[in-house]
Amino acid sequence: MKKLLALMLVLVMVFAFTACTGTEGDANAKKGSVYWLNFKPESDGALKEIAKLYTDKTGVEVKVVTAASGTYNETLTAEMDKGDAAPTLFVVGNSAAVDTWGDFCYDLTDTDIAKELNTDAYMLKDENGKLCSIGYCYECYGIIVNTALLEKAGFARDYITNFATLKEVAEKVHAEADTLGFDAFSSAGMDDSSSWRFTGHMINLEYYYESVDDPAAWEVCPAEIKGTYMDNYKNLYDLMVTNSKTDRKDLATGGFDAGAEFKNQEALFYVNGNWEWGGISEAGMKAEDLTMIPYYCGVEGEEKAGLNCGTENYWAVNANASEENIKATLDFMKWLVTDADASAKAVATFGVMPYKNAVESSNPFLAQANEYAAAGNYTMPWVTNFQPNVDAYRAAAVSAINAYNADPTDATWEAVETAFVAGWAQNYQAIQ
Repeated sequence: MKKLLALMLVLVMVFAFTACTGTEGDANAKKGSVYWLNFKPESDGALKEIAKLYTDKTGVEVKVVTAASGTYNETLTAEMDKGDAAPTLFVVGNSAAVDTWGDFCYDLTDTDIAKELNTDAYMLKDENGKLCSIGYCYECYGIIVNTALLEKAGFARDYITNFATLKEVAEKVHAEADTLGFDAFSSAGMDDSSSWRFTGHMINLEYYYESVDDPAAWEVCPAEIKGTYMDNYKNLYDLMVTNSKTDRKDLATGGFDAGAEFKNQEALFYVNGNWEWGGISEAGMKAEDLTMIPYYCGVEGEEKAGLNCGTENYWAVNANASEENIKATLDFMKWLVTDADASAKAVATFGVMPYKNAVESSNPFLAQANEYAAAGNYTMPWVTNFQPNVDAYRAAAVSAINAYNADPTDATWEAVETAFVAGWAQNYQAIQ
């Protein structure tokens, strides 16, 4: 009898343990998980810290995978083929991406995360009005200036107001680099880690001024562009690569660290955006010794130009993910923009987040963007978001620019114009 009771007790304990384990397993499954395919390499470390913070707090697994610079589209395509293991959170950053990935996008209309936005300026919808993606950071870019070095070169910190004064300063500093101990521009490498600054950012000046001339043509992605301001783009590009310590013929090989050159005070100018503030400040540079100026390029009236402001960082949720993973992802997104600690970490790497309860940014470059606008200067929106078939389009431009740097002639520059202008129409057709 005792043996029978003991056996029954063992069976009861095994059943109870199995039931508890099953319940816990079911509970964990119901929690779902998050897989964020990150677009911003410079934010990888911060996002992984945020992911750990959320997992420690909730028990929900959050995986962050960062695509290498210039490879996001191909990485996303490969990852989306992984079925249940595909990303639940990814980037759909422009209208062309909506055309490509719209069917994969969960409709964010009336979701809690969409309701947290403090503006409707960062919403991408498909032709049927489905809210495919929403912006998670707002950024600005232009030319970062070390004003302490500018004054050392003999110019007031507010001396540069147009292309003529920018050219005067750059050429003087370059000519006196050995005496001053610094050159004008940091290196403009054309490898994948750097070329986006010129084919994805600086080219915005051409698109933007075209859009000002014909706003109706740019309400949606135009099928073709005119290239009206390619000479202005050339003005600024040539100024940069001829007034730097790096020979333009070497730029194609890459391997240059423009950021380090600027942080080490080896260069007066650094073409980049507000996201560089964290690294610059960690290097000991102070906000009062820095400013960001627009892409001055010789356009009439550019004295009233402001910075390039906008975003290509738009969150999309995978509509093909499980119900549990979609809910887990939406919950994570809301937490990220409402939790004080999490949003502080995010804002530190992103610059600013357009959400009502996210912490405020202390980024001085974003403050300067606002100051330009408050002074009546025009903001240059990110028209580059319309670039069609973006990776192929930019790759062709990089190839043409490399050929131009190797042999800077009118003929090789014509190939650069062809890559940007004719290449737009070709890549637009390729995705139709």
